[in-house]
Amino acid sequence: MTDFRIGVIGLPGSWSSEALADEVEKKTGQRLLIDMSEAVFDTADRCVMHRDTNLCELDALIVKKVGRVYSPDLLDRLEMLHFVESAGVKIFSKPSSIMRLLDRLSCTVTLRAAGIPLPPTIVTASIDRAVDGIKNFGAAVLKPMFSTKARGMKLIEDDGKTDIAAQVKQFQEEGNPTMYIQKKIEIPGRDLGIVFLGGEYVGTYARVGNKDSWNTTINSGGHYEAHEPSSEARRLAHRAQALFDLDFTSVDVVEGKTGPVIFEVSAFGGYHGLKDALGINAGEKVVNHVLERLKNA
Repeated sequence: MTDFRIGVIGLPGSWSSEALADEVEKKTGQRLLIDMSEAVFDTADRCVMHRDTNLCELDALIVKKVGRVYSPDLLDRLEMLHFVESAGVKIFSKPSSIMRLLDRLSCTVTLRAAGIPLPPTIVTASIDRAVDGIKNFGAAVLKPMFSTKARGMKLIEDDGKTDIAAQVKQFQEEGNPTMYIQKKIEIPGRDLGIVFLGGEYVGTYARVGNKDSWNTTINSGGHYEAHEPSSEARRLAHRAQALFDLDFTSVDVVEGKTGPVIFEVSAFGGYHGLKDALGINAGEKVVNHVLERLKNA
């Protein structure tokens, strides 16, 4: 048992948040699960309060989930955590690191600037340029700037029958003024989550797709399996995650015919994938990592 006071930023009722809070309680004897929708930043008193707890007085915070869905609103919550960090609280992962991954374009820019191979992608606010891009790709997935697990994504194929311009216009009017358009690439029935903790490799799970869906997400009927990635895929994923200085993350990778390609780096990592595919307790590993860092600070 340790005297460190550690809070978990997460969602009450969410399996991964509750599991992480349970692991903290096992190690510290205290359980503090913090929903940032209830947090109050008070500039006069220089504090961020969650109910009766001043987050600025804790030893550490572990960030699992900042909100139920990715949205620009989460950036404001992370700014509040940035203030908590400025008060001397250790936060895992750092708010500034997470901010770079909530916005899909920010992640893409960082990866591509570092020479990481990605699916061909165009970003534009022009419907005409978007239509040209989709026709050039043959089939494309339009992705919201803020989303996870394929939520809000739209597949458009140039099959000679689809009114591509109308589909693009509808996507834009659904709240996507700047459109992120990615070529639909052939996926060999699965894509990978390659997981790292403190920059060290933990394991890999595969999301195996339902044949009735174009994507492999669990929300679309996919399931997790254990997988041993190629050494090239593992090295590439390590390079990708190292760009963001995260404590715990998973890198979405496809092992294509011409080599591995990165889709994105996760801000929060895949607890479910590790548990279901590999029997690994990610929460326990993360808490041990945090305690080790605190003891050596």
